Amino acid sequence: MRDFHCPNCGQRLTFENSTCLSCGSALGFSLEQMALLVISAGDEADRAGFVSAAEYELCANRHLAECNWLVPTNLPGGLCPSCALTLERPNDADTDGLAAFARAEAAKRRLVVELHEMKLPIIGRDRDPDYGLGFRLLSSAHEKVLTGHENGIITIDLAEGDDVHREQLRVEMDEPYRTLLGHFRHEVGHYYFYRLITPSSEYVARFNELFGDPDADYQAALDRHYNQGAPEGWQESFVSSYATMHAAEDWAETFAHYLHIRDTLDTAAWCAFAPASATFDRTPLGPSAFPTIIEMWLPVSWSLNMVNRSMGRDDLYPFVLPVAVLDKMQFIHDVIDEVTSELIGRATIAG
Repeated sequence: MRDFHCPNCGQRLTFENSTCLSCGSALGFSLEQMALLVISAGDEADRAGFVSAAEYELCANRHLAECNWLVPTNLPGGLCPSCALTLERPNDADTDGLAAFARAEAAKRRLVVELHEMKLPIIGRDRDPDYGLGFRLLSSAHEKVLTGHENGIITIDLAEGDDVHREQLRVEMDEPYRTLLGHFRHEVGHYYFYRLITPSSEYVARFNELFGDPDADYQAALDRHYNQGAPEGWQESFVSSYATMHAAEDWAETFAHYLHIRDTLDTAAWCAFAPASATFDRTPLGPSAFPTIIEMWLPVSWSLNMVNRSMGRDDLYPFVLPVAVLDKMQFIHDVIDEVTSELIGRATIAG
């Protein structure tokens, strides 16, 4: 995630700010411009970095989801591109669930921005009723909710937003890392298997070589994993023990880690402790770009781990990336590069 500044006074801000901490200007995030803009009621709306309150307002979920994104005032429903993807949420009487819902939406906005920056297609249920992307953000406090993905619909148990609950699960499942944003990145990986891999027989063949058979019996794999655990020596070929369960989970876990790395490098570059070439503004093109990404990532992740240890915290990125995992990530990088380049080419021709 890049660095942000107030267009009015230059104050350094975060992605989540809706008010400038220095001059008090009302702010909204523009996905199109990838910037925080000042919402102005006066003539200054014509200045760079300012928008007119008559033409733009904050998302209709400004209070419910604490959303600071801008939408046109004449947009039906008034929901931003991220909030519009949510299909179900806790009911209005569930105050605890709604608080957790706001935390989940904040993580989802970060996910949507990264997907947008990477030029990945985000096709909602309005455009593809059968397989379009949509989110069910529900609390298991009042009903059974299983985090997962099915035909484009991603369900997130809002209990994952509770630090105590999530840490208990992390310890019970012997995981080195577990976050709400990580869940979003993993589950959206399943969605992009459908969007990126299955349309191409060439990609499917290479997928099978690297990850295994995506059509293997999932329930049998699930039972085997939780009864027997990960196979001995799994660290040599998989990014996590969960990735060993099934080819689909290996893809989703590896896809999530690719997103972890790309977004963290982007943040590091904007904060000036990674090369500028790590930003999404300087798109790494072609197969040769992936080794460069990893060359940048290794010292950055090592440094961040050391900083965390200096604060008495666990490593920020407690993972090892063996050659087999890097081969899988290289494949993910190549597929994203080829598919997005093709989409950009089509848009250019159409324009």
